[in-house]
Amino acid sequence: MSGVQFFLKPDFTHMTANTILITLGQAFFSLSVGISVMVTYSSYLDKSVSLPQSAISVALMNVGVSLLAGLAIFPAAFSFGITPDAGPGLLFVILPSIFNQLPFGTLFFVIFLLLFLFAALTSSFSMLEATVAPIMSSGVSRKKASTWMGILIMIMAVPSALSFGVWNDIHIFGLTFFEFADYLVSNIILPIGALFISIFVGYRLPRQLLQDEFTASSHFGKKMFIIWLFIIKYIAPIAIIFVFLSATGILKLF
Repeated sequence: MSGVQFFLKPDFTHMTANTILITLGQAFFSLSVGISVMVTYSSYLDKSVSLPQSAISVALMNVGVSLLAGLAIFPAAFSFGITPDAGPGLLFVILPSIFNQLPFGTLFFVIFLLLFLFAALTSSFSMLEATVAPIMSSGVSRKKASTWMGILIMIMAVPSALSFGVWNDIHIFGLTFFEFADYLVSNIILPIGALFISIFVGYRLPRQLLQDEFTASSHFGKKMFIIWLFIIKYIAPIAIIFVFLSATGILKLF
């Protein structure tokens, strides 16, 4: 229960602007917002699919899965005396300990790793598609675009992979390659990407086009569209800018 309490009971005394920025970055990362992955996915949807309903379903399922994962990981961490701030590696420290105590634990652990690999690959494919699709629009074949972008991304990922081993002592601003890439993408690039997307959608796309896409095949009417558009145009950009400037120290309000 101490793990459950650690996971679910908030301690607002540690709340800072950087905490909010990290939270914002985590939300963007887990929902693939800010890197156009959802834009790519939605471009392949049938016209009969409701975009607002799909967005709500994705967000709710993401929260549900995150809660289940947290309830599995943190109580186990406290049970085995493992510090809960070990980072991404926590998953591969705790789960082997859990599976080791179960009947046929090795078999279940292998199955888990295969499922984890599948989850990682499907996420990678979606992010690769976000870069491949615009290249294909210029006339390059899918095979060639996928091959060259895959090679480029693999090369760029090598330092992050090696930071768990032989390059563990190499640091950038006190962070390993992986930690630096994680912070840069999740807390800088994704919020800025989401900011640009909200500005582009709110101020550049035709209003009638947005309304048609928003209300198509759903019970969401014009009033709900107006509320959504107001959030996209005014609240979302202001909130992202405020949190970003505060957390980076540019705006000393916290």
